[in-house]
Amino acid sequence: MNTARRDAIRICFVGGGNMALAIVRGLGQAGSLVPAPVITAVDPVEAARTKLTAAGVRALATWPAGDSFDVVVLAVKPQLMVEAISPLAHLPDALASSLVISVMAGVRTATLSRHLAGHSRIVRAMPNTPAMISAGVTALFASSEVDAEAKERAEALLSTVGKVVWVPTESDLDTVTAVSGSGPAYVFYFIEALEAVALDAGLDATTARTLAVETFRGAALLAAESADAPAQLRQNVTSKRGTTEAALAQFAEEELAERFQRGVSAARNRARTLGDEIDQQ
Repeated sequence: MNTARRDAIRICFVGGGNMALAIVRGLGQAGSLVPAPVITAVDPVEAARTKLTAAGVRALATWPAGDSFDVVVLAVKPQLMVEAISPLAHLPDALASSLVISVMAGVRTATLSRHLAGHSRIVRAMPNTPAMISAGVTALFASSEVDAEAKERAEALLSTVGKVVWVPTESDLDTVTAVSGSGPAYVFYFIEALEAVALDAGLDATTARTLAVETFRGAALLAAESADAPAQLRQNVTSKRGTTEAALAQFAEEELAERFQRGVSAARNRARTLGDEIDQQ
């Protein structure tokens, strides 16, 4: 039995991968955001449990029958969902008072509820990988059965790894998945391309990497802190008949923006399809 103080927030992670570990570490630095969290994690993989134990977590191979939790975070790969949460469906009291937060991409609340014996106090979260350095952004959607207090708890939990926004409809999470969930890969893609240009022009590898990464870092920070819209910031860099104008003109000729938008739309469509596929499980 879990003998944690009753005034502590009892959190259990189902799945102990990178995102769970990021949130655990964020909780360790959260201070008053999530006071006195007592954390358990369930993962059948010994290596994952070792990392969690090192982070101060009670790590178990199977669900702790008899324990109850204020928050249960489902952090497994979508294709492992049914196997991972099946113990909960067979323990009617396991989730009776729990808020369930799912960070599983594409798994809809109705699908989760069906596999959790009808439990419906569910918040879906779509974080992204910069959460691993507490610089992520997470979109949240709550089912109608989640009250204001539970929403505040979910927001506090995910705020430990970055900024949080709420979306009004569950279908919005498909767009979020394509924009911010997959978004870091787009940024890495363009960093890679900019670095390649520098290398091809004869700069050494260290210089090329530094210029590409720091340019993206600085530009993102400027966009975050400036009152100007990104379009205005772009114009501020673009001198008449200058080097930036030459590059942007080539991008326009290649329809780079339109192609990029089509790519993000393809990601959103895949998110919707993934949800349909998981719903059939």
